[in-house]
Amino acid sequence: EKAISLTKSIREEAITSLFSETLPRSLAIADLGCSCGPNTLSVVSEIVIVVEKLCQQLNCSSPEYKIFLNDLSGNDFNSVFKSLDSFKVKLLDEIIKSEMGPCYFFGVPGSFYGRIFPNRSLDFVHSSYSLHWLSKVPEGLDNKGNIYISNTSPSNVSKAYYKQFQRDLSIFLKCRAEELVEGGRMVLTILGRRNDDPCDTEYCCDDWELLATALNDLVLQVEK
Repeated sequence: EKAISLTKSIREEAITSLFSETLPRSLAIADLGCSCGPNTLSVVSEIVIVVEKLCQQLNCSSPEYKIFLNDLSGNDFNSVFKSLDSFKVKLLDEIIKSEMGPCYFFGVPGSFYGRIFPNRSLDFVHSSYSLHWLSKVPEGLDNKGNIYISNTSPSNVSKAYYKQFQRDLSIFLKCRAEELVEGGRMVLTILGRRNDDPCDTEYCCDDWELLATALNDLVLQVEK
């Protein structure tokens, strides 16, 4: 929620410039790694409100909204869809209008480290705190007793994770470049750090080490 709040002005600037330049009759928006929970539709709500206010200012008709919610197939899309009716009512109250452009929602299960939409089908892509999750664990690692990069990891472990991230991000950007329309916008929020130390506890690696310790203890108890 904090990350979404901190990046609000960036999203507003991106969607404002996109809509003002093109005035599309239909707006296709994709939220990649949408998850499920109280914040799942917050970015969608924010974008629709910005566009509806622009329509009032520019004295133009509201577009229709095609909202694509993407996550892995294990995500609880049903709970998201069950909340849509109340979401639309709340959205109308916030816009202070009797009606707005129709909203069509689509669940898109699958990994965003590959093509998940047709060519030139998206106007706006958003992803928050999802791209730091890799598509897979790097192959050939000798990182016994750890579930991530830790102070006890061999030096080649951090290099392997770095190379995997490079491959994944390159694939992600290539796929989105094919799926976005010309002049489309994309806003990505990625967890990062300010230094070169992958084990700096300020950037949450300490949490992974604690989790690894707990899991190792569970394994030892089972073996006993």
